[in-house]
Formats: sequence, structure tokens, C-alpha cells
Amino acid sequence: MRVPPTAGIVVCSLLAVAAGAALTGCAPAAVPSDHGARIAVVASTSVYGDIARAIGGGAITVTSLITDAAQDPHSFEASAQDQLAVAKADVVIENGGGYDDFMTSLRSGSGGHPEVVNAVEVSAHGHGGDAFNEHVWYDFTAMGVVAEKLADVFSALDPAHRQDFTAGEVAFAAGLAGLQHDAAAVKQDHAGAGVAITEPVPLYLLEACGLENKTPAAFSRAIEEGSGVAPALMHATLQLFVDERVQLLVYNAQTSGPETEQLRAAAKTSDIPTLAVTETLPQGATYLSWMGENVTKIRSALSHG
Repeated sequence: MRVPPTAGIVVCSLLAVAAGAALTGCAPAAVPSDHGARIAVVASTSVYGDIARAIGGGAITVTSLITDAAQDPHSFEASAQDQLAVAKADVVIENGGGYDDFMTSLRSGSGGHPEVVNAVEVSAHGHGGDAFNEHVWYDFTAMGVVAEKLADVFSALDPAHRQDFTAGEVAFAAGLAGLQHDAAAVKQDHAGAGVAITEPVPLYLLEACGLENKTPAAFSRAIEEGSGVAPALMHATLQLFVDERVQLLVYNAQTSGPETEQLRAAAKTSDIPTLAVTETLPQGATYLSWMGENVTKIRSALSHG
């Protein structure tokens, strides 16, 4: 789901912060770990905030701007407090690919010069046109590359904790390997099974599990953009459930509308299981535990009946 750029925030008190940051030069100075300072990290969502915390541990502080799993990112509006956090950040983590363009607005208005880790760019995901799926945090390989980049960036800022950052990245990579193993097991048992989606949010994960998205691209694109669904397109999508061409419906729990509810009702009528996914971490979850639960639920749903 694309998040529109946030309008610039003008706060007088931040001008002094911006001016002070500008005097430090074009690159952040190394953090003097021997003085007890910690690397200040600002992430666009709790997903990237948690990954950063897994790598950085106690040597960093993390501020995530979107944290509520019930929040529709479309409605996010940055505050003066968010602007201030970005102004003070040593590292900023954003998804990129048009998903969280509000981060660009915040950075340009902050006057600071943080190290920027853009997940789409770092993971070399090509993007452009309607076919690009910007929800790259559902791609385990991509998140492994992001974790490696964070370990490098943190180590450059705080060399004294390099071993800790490396150990954090290694542990996170091991967790990702476990997720990839579990997804491969689903693929072995259910390769080619048809699924329907409301939005492209979980597609990378579904593909890793060997599942085939049967949803008309125009339908999921219309839902994501909130542009409305033509009656003929709605009929064609609903027919997937009537004809039982799909074994699972995966829907975005953070957005809802008449079309989404129609799909859920059709799935229920045809006794086809449904799975809710979110764009941010559920309360109390980590990235690894969250994705592990998603894979487990996919396996369970496909074993339905």
C-alpha cells in the first residue's frame, strides 16, 4: 500500500536544531561509545525498527514512526515530534519504492545528515510501473541484505561494538534461514496451490511458499489505490471462490472496504480459509516471530479439510 508524501512541517523550534545539525558537516560523526552514547535510529515503521534493534541491541536507540498494527498507513501524518526525531537521527531506515515517501519530506525538512538505509535500494529490488510490489519486508532474502547493511552502518558509526553488531546480524540471519526452511516445506507440500489476495502486501511470502496468486492484477491494484472496482472485475474475482480455484484468501487487516468484505464473505460461503496479514508488527511480536506465525498459519490453512 502506498503512503502519500506528508506535507512539510514548519516548526520554529526545529530551525535551531536543523542549523546545528548542518554545522556538523555532510556525514554523521562516529558515536563515542566510550562516553555511553548510543546510535539514534529512526525507522519509518516498527518492522524496520525491530530489525534494527535485533542488529544493534543496547548500542542503539530506536524510534519507529508507524507502530500500530491497526493503523492504516494511508492515514499517517508526521508530527513535529517525528520531525525532531529525524533531525537528531544518526541513521534513518525507510522502505522506499514509494511506500513511505513521508520519510523524504521529514529528512529534507530536518537539516540533519543521517545515514539512510533504503530497503528497496539496498536489496536491489527493481521498481517501476504497476507491477512493482513495494512490500519488500515480506521478502526474507531482502531483509537479510538490509540486516547486513545495518550491521555495516552501525559498525562504521560505533567501531567499538562491531563484534556485537556482527553477532546480531548473524543471529538474525539464522532466524531468516529458519523462516526460509519453513516456507520451503510449505512449497514442497502445496506448490501451485491457488490463492487470492486483496492487496499485494504478502505476495513475496506467498511466492516463497510456492503458491500461485489467481487474483486479477487490476483488482488488487484498485483495492490498494482505493480507486474502486468495476462490476465486471468484481464478478471475475468473486468467481475464483465460486469455482474453488483458490484454496486460501489472504487479506490486509489494516484496510477494509465493501469489496474486501465481499471477498471474505465469498470465501466463507465456499468454505475457503482466510488469513489476515498486517503491514506493521502485531503488539508484542518481533519480525521473526511475526513472520514465523504467518508461515505457520499459511501451512495450517492449506491443510484445511
